[in-house]
Amino acid sequence: MKLNLIEIPRVKSITKEEFYNNYVKPQKPVVVETLTADWPAYEKWKLQYIKEIAGQKIVPLYDDRPVSHKDGFNQAHAEMKMSDYIDLMLKEPTNYRIFLYNLMKEVPSLKYDFKWPSVGLKLIKQLPMLFFGGENSKVFMHFDIDYSNILHFHFHGVKQCILFAPDQTKYLYKIPHALISREDIDFDNPDFEKFPALAKAQGLVCNLKHGEMLYMPEGYWHYMKYVTPGFSMSLRAFPTKLSNLIKAVYNIGVMRHFDVAMRKMKGQSWIDYKNKKAIEITHKRVGIN
Repeated sequence: MKLNLIEIPRVKSITKEEFYNNYVKPQKPVVVETLTADWPAYEKWKLQYIKEIAGQKIVPLYDDRPVSHKDGFNQAHAEMKMSDYIDLMLKEPTNYRIFLYNLMKEVPSLKYDFKWPSVGLKLIKQLPMLFFGGENSKVFMHFDIDYSNILHFHFHGVKQCILFAPDQTKYLYKIPHALISREDIDFDNPDFEKFPALAKAQGLVCNLKHGEMLYMPEGYWHYMKYVTPGFSMSLRAFPTKLSNLIKAVYNIGVMRHFDVAMRKMKGQSWIDYKNKKAIEITHKRVGIN
């Protein structure tokens, strides 16, 4: 069995009014295929170009190992020169990813390769973030701590994105005091015997190609898999709903610090406890014994 997924709607192009009224206001995802067609990045942003202009930068790398009580919040698992990392990606599949790396700060010339799109959202100019991944590398199912509206642009190759709306949280085995689902769930081939609530979840999917943009509304769960080596850029806007802004403030100001403190105090037993509670809470909510 597979997840219950439908294709995310696609449009070739879109006006500011159409985007805001049809997708931002109702909080619905969409793929816009040609938004970057007039950007210099559309022609330039390939892995070889990044290697040429940023090859000497030391970059933080993440893999798909489970969360450990020994790790800090978003602590990198390794470091490597960007040129060596890109060579590795192009040579063979690798689990190493670059996550939330402000390469614009490190390589300011990249700022001139893209245009801030006019889509009715007040985008945060300080936070254009890049994400890189090798073939078959995966980003675990999660939602973002700040409940941002996200414009996610992909370059060089193909990236699969699976989304779930916030109202599907009850089926996703969310870890308490965290932003992720259980990490032992394989969202490509889920084990419905072990995780039966997943069979009730209704999600969305798309394969992003070079230059395409995916709009992810605030609080949406997302799981990413790099079908080929490639990289993406996210532009963000603060949540439009007051309730989500309050959740974001809580996540950043309270939840994150509480979880880090508990990891230090209780060690692996805290991680194990949360994993156990994720199953108990989910099954209780959906009426599974």
